[in-house]
Amino acid sequence: MKQFLSLLGFDPAKHSVKVEMMAGLTTFLTMSYILAVNPLILSDAGMDKGAVFSATVIAAAIATCVMAFYAKLPFALASGMGINAFFAYTLVIVMGYSWQQALAAVFVEGVVFILLTVFKVREAIVNAIPLNLRYSISVGIGLFIAFIGLKNGGIVVASDATMTALGAWTPTTLVAAGGILLGAILLSFHVKGALFYTIIIMTLVGIPFGVTQVPEGFTILSMPQSIEPVAFHIDFSRFISFDVEYYIVVATLLFMDLFDTIGTLIGAATGAEMVDKNTGKIPALNRALMADAVGTTLGALCGTSTVTTYVESTTGILEGGRTGLTALTTALLFFVALFFSPVFLMIPAAATTSALFLVGVMMLRAIIHIDFIGFSEAMPCFVTMLMMPFTASISEGIVLGMLSYVIVYVCTGRYRELSATVYILSAFFVLKYIAPLI
Repeated sequence: MKQFLSLLGFDPAKHSVKVEMMAGLTTFLTMSYILAVNPLILSDAGMDKGAVFSATVIAAAIATCVMAFYAKLPFALASGMGINAFFAYTLVIVMGYSWQQALAAVFVEGVVFILLTVFKVREAIVNAIPLNLRYSISVGIGLFIAFIGLKNGGIVVASDATMTALGAWTPTTLVAAGGILLGAILLSFHVKGALFYTIIIMTLVGIPFGVTQVPEGFTILSMPQSIEPVAFHIDFSRFISFDVEYYIVVATLLFMDLFDTIGTLIGAATGAEMVDKNTGKIPALNRALMADAVGTTLGALCGTSTVTTYVESTTGILEGGRTGLTALTTALLFFVALFFSPVFLMIPAAATTSALFLVGVMMLRAIIHIDFIGFSEAMPCFVTMLMMPFTASISEGIVLGMLSYVIVYVCTGRYRELSATVYILSAFFVLKYIAPLI
């Protein structure tokens, strides 16, 4: 057993099996919503909903296993939110590509990522990001996921007059708010598994109020649906016909996934205090990036959109997860979900609001490491933190933060302090915004 656990980076002198497994369970519960959402989104693109559910589970489980054994880190992966919407509503519905052609774009993206990771290009990009910006990425992600939690719980709603507003007090919002308070109280008492217990308690509380929907004819077990309708249905016709617009699509997917993953890894690792305090580097970063690249490639073959590292991994890290055992637990629960999907899909979004919000609070800790004295550092960091929740995009926050950082440094005569990699990245960022105007 010890030999097996060592494969996951587990040290009995430093880690606890119970804590790591509880952390994996918590991560799974907070990201299990993707099992309900991804099939709904991709079915709008004409894909079989049941097959997509199974493909989503299988791709997530395999990619997370790679993270567990290869990178030995407590991060989980699954089909990325935002990118799946881009896949269905932009590539297929608006641009007119078939879902088979869209899957080919995802597959090519994954292969390119594997090559970039092998040659350590992605790692170089991460290490090129200034230290203060890395800390601000963690804070920005914390604000972003807290906002997602509040939105999922109906506590914050859209408003034509003020863009956002406080939602009406309904059973859903009361369950969400009650979960935040309960979770905070349990965390204050240092209760292990506080986030997990809060999710379970609020799910049960939601039943009599209609927040937790128990389906008619509810059964605990169900046989997995075949992935045959979507697996290995990849159409490379646009790629081999030298379709320039299609190449731009692949480049867009590359960009979105690259910086979403970089932001998540930096934010989660910083929140878990897993970074080198002197250099700000993340241990086994290149292996984590490889797990992400392999996940995307296998995901396309299985029949699902881009697989990426999930920011919800921070919920398990908050519970004490530090090794690959956390990721392996999450991966095994994904496999279990194939047979117990009715149970997992019954957890309402409001019940997970507490986990997302409280993790956001914990991720704010990184703000104490940011230099707010020098304005050339403070302003770009503030841009990074603010633009993530305001644009609902981790990648946009990183891009705008980096660009403002470079512009301020150049205009104040400090351009020699920036590396060549930073300038190259900035040039690509500028092209990202200019290309659609040409």
